[in-house]
Amino acid sequence: MALLKLDNATIRFGGLVAVNGVNLDVEEGEIMALIGPNGAGKSTIFNLITGIYPPTEGGISFKGKSIAGLQPHIIAGGGIGRTFQNIRLFNELTVLENVLIGAHTRGSWNLTGALLKLLPPVRREEGRLLELAIRCLSQVDLAHKAYELACNLPYGEQRRLEIARALAIEPALILLDEPAAGMNPQEKQTLLTMVRNIRASGVTVFLVEHDMKFVMGLSDRIAVLDYGVKIADGRPEEVRANPAVIEAYLGKGATN
Repeated sequence: MALLKLDNATIRFGGLVAVNGVNLDVEEGEIMALIGPNGAGKSTIFNLITGIYPPTEGGISFKGKSIAGLQPHIIAGGGIGRTFQNIRLFNELTVLENVLIGAHTRGSWNLTGALLKLLPPVRREEGRLLELAIRCLSQVDLAHKAYELACNLPYGEQRRLEIARALAIEPALILLDEPAAGMNPQEKQTLLTMVRNIRASGVTVFLVEHDMKFVMGLSDRIAVLDYGVKIADGRPEEVRANPAVIEAYLGKGATN
């Protein structure tokens, strides 16, 4: 059974069909990539999975249970973390505080204890979440910058901080929306190693990315969208040689 399954997933915005009957499986323990030209519907699929949009038709299941139409916080609490195409950090908070915001979705105290912060169980829970946040920062090599303001980090480190915050919900699946965007080659190589280490830690990875060298060197399997329709799905070498993929990226003349 696939960890994540899209079954004929479709969404319409008025007369526009942004995602059209997509069937897609993400298997536990793999690094899966979703690629396609600009406007193909890649980020829209991430928004369907994470509850930002409900599907117009079709189903989405995670660990064998339907999540279609659930609220984003419920989906996140069930074990799906994500980053965004545009960085969404709390710039005036520290690096550690940004990650603690994600970690607190795993808190188990009641409202009274959270307000008073005097009860021993709450103090123990705070300590556990602090350890979790530091561990997540260590995974992206930012623990040494825990007390710096997020706005003072270089761009590539801000991208990694978003990943750490997503890891703080202790997900089974993490969705990375263009994680290498704007990075230089050295930063991309560092990110590639980090994503592999995240998978090695037991987290399944599903990413959207435009950098084909990065995708081909990292992914176990790749799916391709074009105008909201899935046109290919397979191993990197299969997708690279697929005529429909070449046509989608380079135009019909490339296959003639």
